[in-house]
Amino acid sequence: MRHLTTDVLRGFLKDTEPPCISLYQPTHRANPDALQDPIRYKNLVRDAERSLREKYPGREARPLLEPFQALADDYHFWAHQLDGLAVLGSAGTFEVFQLPRPVKELAVVADSFHLKPLLRVVQSADRYQVLCLDRHKATLYEGNRDVLDEVDVGAMPATITAALGEQLTDPQRRIAYNAEPAVFHGQGGRAVETEKDTDRFFRVIDREVLDRFSRPSGLPLVLAALSEYHADFRRLSRNPFLQPDGVTKDPGSLTPEQLRAEVWRVVEPTYLARLAQLTEDHRTAAARGLAASDLNDVAQAAVASRIGILLIEADREIPGRFDPATGEVRPDRLADPEVDDLIDDLAETVLRTGGEVVVVPARRMPTDTGLAATFRH
Repeated sequence: MRHLTTDVLRGFLKDTEPPCISLYQPTHRANPDALQDPIRYKNLVRDAERSLREKYPGREARPLLEPFQALADDYHFWAHQLDGLAVLGSAGTFEVFQLPRPVKELAVVADSFHLKPLLRVVQSADRYQVLCLDRHKATLYEGNRDVLDEVDVGAMPATITAALGEQLTDPQRRIAYNAEPAVFHGQGGRAVETEKDTDRFFRVIDREVLDRFSRPSGLPLVLAALSEYHADFRRLSRNPFLQPDGVTKDPGSLTPEQLRAEVWRVVEPTYLARLAQLTEDHRTAAARGLAASDLNDVAQAAVASRIGILLIEADREIPGRFDPATGEVRPDRLADPEVDDLIDDLAETVLRTGGEVVVVPARRMPTDTGLAATFRH
């Protein structure tokens, strides 16, 4: 399962061979509510099948639907859910994303993927990653102010044995496999080799986390480890996203909720400082005529690829119709199935043109329109 990042989202914004199937639903972490999740998912697949046969009557439906149907019967998958689910598929493409926030239940079959529910998940300003570390193992988490979940690191070597392989010294190999206490005699010798192994392991973890997760996501990284590991890892790290402060406790001794609370105390000042800087940058740009907050002005700037950063208000919707070719916007009723949320339409357009979108709480927005665009210089 691929990790959801802005770059991954941009990949889905590119031209894709239609039809494209997009399924969304809220999910649950525990029973009894979780027992209904696969049933609701099967209903969505049936809805997508009906829509597929109606909109694309000449297209063979079975190859497109097979991966969706196989997921419905994956017991292990449904036993480990978060708060939301997105499943996207087309010819040659099938992606599943477990989400840390609920999404509305929805099945869309169209010429392109329906990505708006993912925009606000990926672009929320309160997101961060956490690296829990000791000499033998690394675990990565991603969270926000409310939740913290372990990240599936895929092929990343997350243990010292996987990272060093044959380069690992014999005493360390026994410790890693058997969890036996380390006893060293004399000076230097095995203790020195253990320190070298630790340095090499930390270098591997630093490089892998940077390349696979920090750089693609751009999220701040918080280190959670005993104090002695902080000093060693920071001495070796080349990760510019690593925060100067961290959690100096054994993460294994903390519950997930305790860990989230400890990390948020570290992240919150950086989060607030970033929002303050974005607000100040917008106001400075507005004074120079290089910003906009009016809906029509933002729409025109978006289609002209002028927007560098677009701040959008969390939980705000502006129902209407948007023409991505001309930038024309027409307010309308969201109850109409052909009417979408203009804020999300504009956010998608900005992402398509290489701009950045940041979801901001209402009380932190520099405008009262739900939008604050800063133009490229």
